[in-house]
Amino acid sequence: MTPNLMILYVADTVASAAFYADLFGQPARALSPGYAAFNFDNGLSLGLLSKASTALIHPHGDDATEIAFMVAGDAAVEACYRDWQDKGLTFVQPLTRFEFGPTFVALDPDGHRLRVCLIDE
Repeated sequence: MTPNLMILYVADTVASAAFYADLFGQPARALSPGYAAFNFDNGLSLGLLSKASTALIHPHGDDATEIAFMVAGDAAVEACYRDWQDKGLTFVQPLTRFEFGPTFVALDPDGHRLRVCLIDE
Protein backbone atom coordinates (compact mmCIF):
# COMPACT_ATOMS: atom_id res chain seq x y z
CA MET A 1 0.00 0.00 0.00
CA THR A 2 1.32 3.44 -0.97
CA PRO A 3 0.41 6.66 0.84
CA ASN A 4 -1.39 8.90 -1.60
CA LEU A 5 -3.17 11.53 0.51
CA MET A 6 -1.96 14.29 2.82
CA ILE A 7 -4.59 15.87 5.07
CA LEU A 8 -4.56 19.40 6.47
CA TYR A 9 -7.01 20.52 9.15
CA VAL A 10 -8.45 23.94 8.28
CA ALA A 11 -10.68 26.53 9.94
CA ASP A 12 -12.84 27.20 6.86
CA THR A 13 -12.92 24.40 4.29
CA VAL A 14 -14.57 26.45 1.54
CA ALA A 15 -12.16 29.39 1.97
CA SER A 16 -9.15 27.06 2.10
CA ALA A 17 -10.38 25.22 -0.99
CA ALA A 18 -10.64 28.56 -2.84
CA PHE A 19 -7.10 29.46 -1.73
CA TYR A 20 -5.64 26.15 -2.93
CA ALA A 21 -7.70 26.17 -6.15
CA ASP A 22 -6.09 29.50 -7.02
CA LEU A 23 -2.64 28.30 -5.93
CA PHE A 24 -2.85 25.03 -7.90
CA GLY A 25 -4.76 26.44 -10.87
CA GLN A 26 -7.44 23.77 -10.60
CA PRO A 27 -10.74 23.36 -8.75
CA ALA A 28 -11.23 20.96 -5.88
CA ARG A 29 -12.34 17.52 -7.08
CA ALA A 30 -14.57 17.12 -4.02
CA LEU A 31 -16.01 20.01 -2.02
CA SER A 32 -18.40 20.09 0.93
CA PRO A 33 -18.59 22.30 4.03
CA GLY A 34 -16.40 19.85 5.95
CA TYR A 35 -14.06 18.43 3.29
CA ALA A 36 -12.30 19.35 0.06
CA ALA A 37 -9.89 17.32 -2.06
CA PHE A 38 -7.38 18.07 -4.80
CA ASN A 39 -5.89 15.33 -6.97
CA PHE A 40 -2.59 15.65 -8.84
CA ASP A 41 -1.13 13.91 -11.88
CA ASN A 42 1.57 12.23 -9.76
CA GLY A 43 -1.10 10.31 -7.80
CA LEU A 44 -0.93 12.43 -4.64
CA SER A 45 -4.05 14.07 -3.25
CA LEU A 46 -4.45 16.89 -0.75
CA GLY A 47 -7.43 16.73 1.59
CA LEU A 48 -8.74 19.66 3.61
CA LEU A 49 -10.76 18.64 6.68
CA SER A 50 -12.67 21.04 8.89
CA LYS A 51 -11.22 21.57 12.37
CA ALA A 52 -14.81 22.04 13.54
CA SER A 53 -15.68 18.39 12.97
CA THR A 54 -16.21 16.72 16.32
CA ALA A 55 -16.45 13.27 14.76
CA LEU A 56 -12.92 13.17 13.35
CA ILE A 57 -9.97 12.45 15.60
CA HIS A 58 -7.50 15.27 16.36
CA PRO A 59 -5.19 13.78 19.02
CA HIS A 60 -2.23 16.09 18.38
CA GLY A 61 -3.97 19.46 18.22
CA ASP A 62 -5.28 21.64 15.44
CA ASP A 63 -2.01 21.87 13.51
CA ALA A 64 -1.69 18.11 13.00
CA THR A 65 -1.49 16.38 9.64
CA GLU A 66 -2.02 12.81 8.51
CA ILE A 67 -0.66 10.33 6.03
CA ALA A 68 -3.59 8.66 4.38
CA PHE A 69 -4.08 5.68 2.13
CA MET A 70 -7.03 5.95 -0.25
CA VAL A 71 -8.32 2.60 -1.46
CA ALA A 72 -11.09 1.52 -3.84
CA GLY A 73 -14.24 0.29 -2.12
CA ASP A 74 -15.62 -0.31 1.33
CA ALA A 75 -14.30 -3.88 1.32
CA ALA A 76 -10.72 -2.65 0.86
CA VAL A 77 -11.05 -0.25 3.83
CA GLU A 78 -12.48 -3.05 5.99
CA ALA A 79 -9.79 -5.53 4.90
CA CYS A 80 -7.02 -3.07 5.76
CA TYR A 81 -8.64 -2.44 9.16
CA ARG A 82 -8.63 -6.18 9.93
CA ASP A 83 -5.04 -6.52 8.67
CA TRP A 84 -3.82 -3.65 10.84
CA GLN A 85 -5.70 -5.10 13.83
CA ASP A 86 -3.85 -8.37 13.24
CA LYS A 87 -0.56 -6.44 13.13
CA GLY A 88 -1.34 -4.93 16.54
CA LEU A 89 -1.59 -1.27 15.53
CA THR A 90 -3.14 1.19 17.98
CA PHE A 91 -6.35 2.81 16.72
CA VAL A 92 -7.47 6.30 17.74
CA GLN A 93 -10.54 6.09 15.52
CA PRO A 94 -12.14 2.71 14.90
CA LEU A 95 -13.69 1.88 11.56
CA THR A 96 -16.41 4.52 11.20
CA ARG A 97 -18.67 5.69 8.35
CA PHE A 98 -18.82 9.39 7.43
CA GLU A 99 -20.42 11.23 4.49
CA PHE A 100 -17.31 10.44 2.44
CA GLY A 101 -17.42 6.72 3.33
CA PRO A 102 -15.73 4.37 5.79
CA THR A 103 -12.47 5.38 7.44
CA PHE A 104 -10.26 4.65 10.42
CA VAL A 105 -7.11 6.09 11.98
CA ALA A 106 -4.21 4.15 13.46
CA LEU A 107 -0.95 5.38 14.96
CA ASP A 108 2.60 4.57 14.00
CA PRO A 109 5.13 3.92 16.82
CA ASP A 110 5.79 7.69 17.14
CA GLY A 111 2.10 8.62 17.32
CA HIS A 112 1.74 9.84 13.73
CA ARG A 113 -1.76 9.32 12.34
CA LEU A 114 -2.33 6.87 9.51
CA ARG A 115 -5.79 7.13 7.93
CA VAL A 116 -7.37 4.69 5.48
CA CYS A 117 -10.38 5.93 3.46
CA LEU A 118 -12.04 5.69 0.06
CA ILE A 119 -10.65 7.23 -3.13
CA ASP A 120 -12.34 10.60 -3.77
CA GLU A 121 -14.91 10.25 -6.52
